[in-house]
Amino acid sequence: MALIVLAADKGAPGVTTAATALGAIWPRPVLLAECDPAGGDIAYRLPAADGGVLNPARGLLTLGAMARRGLQPDQIHEHTQKIVGGLDVLAGLTHGEQAAGLTWLWSPLGRALAAMPHADVLADCGRLGAHPEQAELTAEAAMVVLFTRASLDHVAHLRERLQIMPRTPQVGVVVIADPRQYRTTIDEVRRIVATTGREVAFVSGLAHDPKGAELLRGQWGGRLDRSLLIRTARELAGRLAAQIRAPEPAA
Repeated sequence: MALIVLAADKGAPGVTTAATALGAIWPRPVLLAECDPAGGDIAYRLPAADGGVLNPARGLLTLGAMARRGLQPDQIHEHTQKIVGGLDVLAGLTHGEQAAGLTWLWSPLGRALAAMPHADVLADCGRLGAHPEQAELTAEAAMVVLFTRASLDHVAHLRERLQIMPRTPQVGVVVIADPRQYRTTIDEVRRIVATTGREVAFVSGLAHDPKGAELLRGQWGGRLDRSLLIRTARELAGRLAAQIRAPEPAA
């Protein structure tokens, strides 16, 4: 189906939380793949489907060991786990040093994720640029979604990233925005993005909602579906899913 890369240019604007929220309410079958060479924390952050803990040793690391003999899309699910709610996840590396021995993996992994036959893939790629070999994975994506906060430094880095990114795949921008100034913040970032001259598919938003993020991790009781995080994620997921299925313009 489709590979969608979720990433940022600076700091930690909440890509993993956003990826998990989108995966939880994605309108089609989906796999959340943690593809940050610097290491990830899904295995430590999210509870397993049985209420226990995920196995941090099962995921990208075991897939990499097997992939030296070749990697096919139907082999990926052998290394996934389910979290509470039933979402399939491919846990990432546990620390950046593991990436040093897997620099060859990103190209075949990107091809395999893009060719998954029965599920879209949301790839949490962390921060772009720190590991140049990761570009081989992002090149296989149907879309790269860049997350940013509305602060001056984050938006400045976003502008620079947009100006140096290749013209394909298509790019979208998501602002992690304060709910009290949600639409105003998104509109302001949209105006700034327009000054770059880089064509983007959309500029959208996701609510900055710490309590919703805690709900997503199962850390306190409440109605997750009523949280601002999930309500805005549902709108974003619908837009993304429609965008990657939009027909190509006629020649």
